[in-house]
Amino acid sequence: MGHVMNPTPRRGVIAVAALLAFAAVTSCAPASAAGPARADGPARTTSPNPARPASAGQASLRSGTPYLPKPTGSQPVGTTSLYLKDTSRADPWVPSVKARELMVSLWYPAKSRGRKPAPYMTPKESELLMKEGEITDLPLDLLSKTRTNATTDAEPAGRRRGLPLVVLSTGFTEPRSSLTALAEDLASRGYAVVSIGHTYETATSFPGGRITTCVACEVKEKNQTFWDKVGATRAADVSFVLDALTRAHPQWKSAALIDPSRIAMAGHSAGGASAVAAMLKDPRVRAGIDIDGTAFVPVPKSGLSRPFLFLGTQAKHSPGGKDVSWDGVWQNLTGWKRWLVVAGAEHVSFTDIAVLGAQIGIYRNADLPPARSMGITRTYVAAFFDLHLRTKPQPLFDERSPRFPEVKLCEVEQKACA
Repeated sequence: MGHVMNPTPRRGVIAVAALLAFAAVTSCAPASAAGPARADGPARTTSPNPARPASAGQASLRSGTPYLPKPTGSQPVGTTSLYLKDTSRADPWVPSVKARELMVSLWYPAKSRGRKPAPYMTPKESELLMKEGEITDLPLDLLSKTRTNATTDAEPAGRRRGLPLVVLSTGFTEPRSSLTALAEDLASRGYAVVSIGHTYETATSFPGGRITTCVACEVKEKNQTFWDKVGATRAADVSFVLDALTRAHPQWKSAALIDPSRIAMAGHSAGGASAVAAMLKDPRVRAGIDIDGTAFVPVPKSGLSRPFLFLGTQAKHSPGGKDVSWDGVWQNLTGWKRWLVVAGAEHVSFTDIAVLGAQIGIYRNADLPPARSMGITRTYVAAFFDLHLRTKPQPLFDERSPRFPEVKLCEVEQKACA
C-alpha cells in the first residue's frame, strides 16, 4: 500500500525534522490569498537556527534515551490505543479498502500510576520514519524507546460524564504520537485526550503487525483539491471517533467518563486546518485551535460562532504576514476569538519534535529553547480549554502576560501584535 518516502525534497530541512520524519519546519501552504496553490504541498524551508547533524549518533549517546517533559497537572496519566473501523465508507486514499481503519491513542487522568510505561510508538513505525529521514547513524528503533509519562495499565479516574474531551490532530505526514507531550499534560489536568492517526498519511501499525504507509505522500499535485480532501477526510475521521467514544456501546470501556457536551479540538499544521473542517462538519466540537497551520479550510460567509484560537509563529503568522490564510478565516469567525503569535518560535516548537531533537543533540533554537516553547504551548492550550469547556476565567487571553513575554496578542485590523 505505497511507501513512506515523501516526493517533496527534504534536503536542507532541519535535521531533527528529518530524524523524526514528522513534518517540515513550516506549515502546509496549499493556497492562500497571496497566490495560487503550490504544486508541492507543504512548504519546506531551512530553519533559521539549523541543527548540527554531523555526529547525530554520538550526540544521542551523550544525551541518552530521549524523554518527554513531565506533565504539569496533578494527576497521574494513563493511556490506551484503540483500533476503529468505519464500515460506512471506503478509504479515501486507497478506495480498494472498503472500510476506513483508524488507530487512535487515548490519554486520561488515572487514579494512580500503573507499572507498564507507554511506548511512544512501535519499533516498526520508528524504523519506517527513520528510514524516510535517511538517518543511518542512529538506532532505527530510537523513537519507540522514547520515554513517556503515561502507563498503559492505569485505572481511569473521574465520575460519570466528568471528563471534557480534547481531540488532537497532527500535521500532514506526522504520526499521532507527535503531540504526546501536550496530550499527557492535558490528561494530567483532568481531560480525556484522543489523538487520531490519519491512515495513509504516515506509517501506522495495526493489530497483528500490519503496517500502512503514506499513500497520500505519493500524490504528485498537492493543490487545493488535494488539501480539500485532506480536510474532509480528517473531519470525517473526527466525527467517526466521536461516535465511537460517545455512542451507547462505546469502543473504550471507560467512555462513560467522557462528557459528550464538552468536546473541543486542537491541531498542529494541517491538523489546525482540520480543526476548522471538523467544527464545520460536527457541532459537537465546541471550540477549536489552529496551531501554526495554514488555514486551507475556509470558513463560509455565514460564519463560525464557536470559540477559536490561532496560535503560531510570529515570523510567519502575524496578521498580514507571510501566510495570510488566517486573515481570511478570521473575518468569518463570529464568536470568541483570539490570535496569538510567539516570538522566536519555529514550526516544530509546538510539538515533541523540538524537545526530543534538542535532547539528542541535533536541534537548537537559541531564540526560544524547546523546553520554553513546550511550556508556552501547554499553558495556552490548557487555558483555552479551561475557559471554554470549564468556564474558568483566563486573563492570559485579555492582555500580554509578564510570565510569557514571548506571546503576543494580535490586533488583526491594525496588523499589529503586542
